[in-house]
Amino acid sequence: MIRDFKDFLGDFFEKIKSSRLFILSVIYAFMVFILGSKLFTMQMVNGKEAQDKYVQKIKKTVATTGARGNIYDRNGNLLAYNKLSYTVTITDGGYYKKVNDKNNMYYRLVQILRKHNENIEGDFLVAVDENGDFYYTTKSDAARLRFIADMYGLKSLDELDDKAGKYPSNISAQEMVDKKLKTYGLDKMTDSDGNIYNLSGQDKIDLINIRYEMGKKLYRRYEPTIISTNISEEAKIDIMENTASLIGVDVENDTLRVYNDAVYFSDIIGYTGKVPDEKLDELLKERPDYTLNDIVGRIGIEESMETTLQGTKGSKTMIVDNVGRIIETISEVESSAGNDVYLTIDKNLQIATYRLVEQQLAGVLASKIVNEDNPNTDSTDSTHRLIPVKDAYYQLIGNNVLDTTHFAKVDASATEQSLNAKLTAQKESILVSINNELTSSTPTVMGGLPEDTKAYLNYIHSALTKKSIIKKDNIDTKSEVYQAWKNETTSLRDYLFIGISSGYIDTTVFFNDSNYSSAEDIYSKLVEYIQNMLKDDADFDKLVYKYLIRNNVVTGRELCLALFDQGVLNMDEAAYAQLAAGNEGFAFPFFIDKISRIEITPAQLALDPCSAGAVVTDVNTGEVRALVSYPGYDNNRLANSMDVAYFNKLLEDESLPLYNNATQTKKAPGSTFKPITAIAGLEEHVINATDTVVCTGIYDTINPAIKCWIYPGSHGPDSVVKAIQDSCNVYFAETGHRLSTDGNGEYSSELGIERLKKYATMFGLDHKSGVEIVENEPQISDINPEQSSIGQGNHSFANIQLARYVATIANQGTVFELSLLDKVCDQYGNVVQDYTPVSNYHVDISQDTWNNVREGMYRVIKEGSARKVFTDLNINIAGKTGTAQESKTRGNHAFFISFAPYESPEIAVTVNIPYGYSSTNAAVIGKNIYKYYYNQISLDYILNNSALDVSDVRIGD
Repeated sequence: MIRDFKDFLGDFFEKIKSSRLFILSVIYAFMVFILGSKLFTMQMVNGKEAQDKYVQKIKKTVATTGARGNIYDRNGNLLAYNKLSYTVTITDGGYYKKVNDKNNMYYRLVQILRKHNENIEGDFLVAVDENGDFYYTTKSDAARLRFIADMYGLKSLDELDDKAGKYPSNISAQEMVDKKLKTYGLDKMTDSDGNIYNLSGQDKIDLINIRYEMGKKLYRRYEPTIISTNISEEAKIDIMENTASLIGVDVENDTLRVYNDAVYFSDIIGYTGKVPDEKLDELLKERPDYTLNDIVGRIGIEESMETTLQGTKGSKTMIVDNVGRIIETISEVESSAGNDVYLTIDKNLQIATYRLVEQQLAGVLASKIVNEDNPNTDSTDSTHRLIPVKDAYYQLIGNNVLDTTHFAKVDASATEQSLNAKLTAQKESILVSINNELTSSTPTVMGGLPEDTKAYLNYIHSALTKKSIIKKDNIDTKSEVYQAWKNETTSLRDYLFIGISSGYIDTTVFFNDSNYSSAEDIYSKLVEYIQNMLKDDADFDKLVYKYLIRNNVVTGRELCLALFDQGVLNMDEAAYAQLAAGNEGFAFPFFIDKISRIEITPAQLALDPCSAGAVVTDVNTGEVRALVSYPGYDNNRLANSMDVAYFNKLLEDESLPLYNNATQTKKAPGSTFKPITAIAGLEEHVINATDTVVCTGIYDTINPAIKCWIYPGSHGPDSVVKAIQDSCNVYFAETGHRLSTDGNGEYSSELGIERLKKYATMFGLDHKSGVEIVENEPQISDINPEQSSIGQGNHSFANIQLARYVATIANQGTVFELSLLDKVCDQYGNVVQDYTPVSNYHVDISQDTWNNVREGMYRVIKEGSARKVFTDLNINIAGKTGTAQESKTRGNHAFFISFAPYESPEIAVTVNIPYGYSSTNAAVIGKNIYKYYYNQISLDYILNNSALDVSDVRIGD
């Protein structure tokens, strides 16, 4: 039996061996053995190594930013520095393969940030109002069109409104949002159960902003995109706790730029922000490691010293896994801090000067505002013009001191609700009246309309022009219809109707070119468009308020109450009760008192004058000790993450706070130019120190004649020193005439202009002053030598340029390229670069000429018409005032240039007040600056003072 079993097994194996199955079984067994061996080696022997290899690894190098350098004044007072903050970034590591998953992650991030009241940042220029309506945040039609073109991906605005209709320029904000939602797949974003989200308006804006900003990094996906800056510690913790569901999101330590005493220094220092796209290429030429995420100086010293202040970048090379988690840092290069910049500016002098300027402007306004409707006539001199109080009341609305949108809100006060009701009722009536005028078969010509109705129709014309519905370039200005419009002998209805057939009305806004429409149909659509345009036009509402105030429907009392209700004024229970009781007579003195106390500032009212500039210069070094532009602004709100609403308010502010009145405002210098004319006359030997010119009050050698400021009086015979003291127009016009006469007695205006230009150029008035911030180019007059010799013609100089000119007179010939920079130090305080203003040339004229001109300027202060202004000043100064008229319906421009001490000059002070009425006002500011500088008054005294009394001294110039 056993033998039989063995035979059976033997036969069986023989059959197996001869079978193909056996061969396959052997091969299979061998493979299983090999596989088992490999698995054992991988799991037991080399398990850790195998696990590391399993995880996908990416080498990633990121830049680390060095701290930005600080900015100090000349005495080491800190003006700009950094403090720790947190920034939210997103890096697209490719983890989310589906668009819906990616959008859901962004939505989770938005919800976390919203919970902590943090803002999403981005350049999608659409916002949502409290009613859920979308609107463009651009502040000009040109900016809106540029944004729309960018959204379409167009290179030029000319590509808008194409014939195919793919790129309409009149796309609404709602339509733009819908378009981007669809582009980014946000319109169909679903939750984990497949339900489509019901997104709020703000959700949509935030998500679009994230997607738009991420899209800018399409070809740099591993470069982080900044989404939100300066978030709270609580928001940071919340995000970090949700890291698992926010893959690619990180919270990085960052720095926040902070400015001390911001309003006083904003026009010098500027602010920082993200690199503008157009600026990046320029920066890359200086340093190749700049990126779009970098924070750089946007204006001021922050911009001009950008590469000095900007820290040196470091780098960190890491190994990250396939979801962006850091596995290992393999190398790191430390970043280094930027250098510190020290300015020539004296902090306390800057603050004192700013406050003195504001106090003087407030004093002028308090003296000029009167409780009358029509205080001026056609013959009122520009120096003596007055301001109707209703114009001042209106500016509370016109210059956005009061928020008129709050008048219609649920929590509005009773006064605010009443103001809104008055607007609503009046506007309904006005829209009916406008419609009647536009549709009447016998419309009233513009010249025959009441003042308010004419203003409303002119507003419509201007609005249609801004929106390019009226195409100015297509108008034949010689045509009968245009001349009739210009002369107010036609109606707006006829002007617009004729414009349809004449081609200066863009009919494509209402009808497609491919469809024929009658002129009547197009005009009907145009009228409908106008009505809809005016319904939600905030600027038109302001115009309505203007006439409500003029017609006593809205009163100053109500507006003063609204100032309290909106927190513009700190609550004063007694005053509020007086106003609330209906005491209309109380409103005017109350309002003037608030102006005098500078609780309502000249900048807020934006009346004449509301701005000024003042410069204090070291005449022996060319260093600028103070450079004030009033009004300033809070650059903290523009740095880092820009407060867009605040920036837009600054753009709309009629006092122009973003415009530097010391370096950009250019005006004719008036009589402050006369010392140069005197120097030219003396050096060209057309006058001498003892020659006299008899002033009769009028210079009639030329036509038109030039009147002296003293006319119908006269100065009689004047020598050069006395002429400077008297600021005699006749003397200097005659000097200009003599400069235009050659040795043969031939008159040539070109010769006179050439000689005046020669000496103005010698004093640096042909080019910028040298300061390291924005400055406009000066212009030396090239017309009318007699007018130019008294500072008129087409001379145009900024305050800072007059500062260099008078400093050159003070130091007798050294023309400095002025500077705001003292030195640059590294983070350890070691001086890296010492700045010394350069002098490229010297004015070489005779000592007698210097003596005569300087003595004349000294006598302006000691013996001239300005002497009473300076009686309480305990130091001798030399100076020259100037008044320039630009408009007969506005105040004159006021100037003052000076230096002190007269015996041994140290500083020069120059002041300009656009529409400042009289040079007396500029001279008073100058005097008070000297008082502070030479310790006659203290900074505490200035800071605790209110509006300055306006001098009744009239300076002749």
